[in-house]
Amino acid sequence: MIVPVPEAEPVVGHLRRQLDVAASWGVPAHVSVLFPFLDPGQVTDDVLDTLTRAVATVPAFGCRFTRTAWFGEEVLWLDPEPAEPFRALTEVVHGAFPTHPPYAGAFTEVVPHVTVGERRHGSPAALRDAELAVSGALPIEAQIDHALLIAGSRAATSWRAVARLPLG
Repeated sequence: MIVPVPEAEPVVGHLRRQLDVAASWGVPAHVSVLFPFLDPGQVTDDVLDTLTRAVATVPAFGCRFTRTAWFGEEVLWLDPEPAEPFRALTEVVHGAFPTHPPYAGAFTEVVPHVTVGERRHGSPAALRDAELAVSGALPIEAQIDHALLIAGSRAATSWRAVARLPLG
C-alpha cells in the first residue's frame, strides 16, 4: 500500500532511478502506507472492500515537502508536512489487517517519507549530490486524495496498481 506522489517525480524521478531500486521495478515516488502486505493471490474482494473502507476514513489532504532528511547515512528522503495524515493511513490499514505490521514490525515508529536514494545503491557522494539537487527544487506541493495497492516482483518495471483507493 502506497500513496503516490506524482508531484515529486520531476524532482526525484531521475535520481530514484539511479539510487532507489524500487524505481527500477516501476514503483513511483510515494509514501509507504503498509509494506509488506498480502501476496497478490490473497487479495480478494473482501480484502479490497476492507481496504477501501479503512482508507476512506482518512480525509484527502494537501502536503508539502520542504526539506530532505536522512535515516543515518543510509537513506536520503523527503519529509512531508504534515506527516500525521500519512501516519493515520498506516494506522487504519494496519488496524484492519493487524497481522501485517508496517515493515514487518522492524521499526517501533513509522516515519512517513519519500525515498530519494539508498546507500546500497549509490555512493555517499552520489547521495549528497542528490540532496543538493533536490534541495534546490523544494518545496514540492502535493494533493493526496488516494492510496494505491500495488504488486510486483524484483523484475524491472513489474510493479502495477491493483486498486486505487480514494481517501474520504
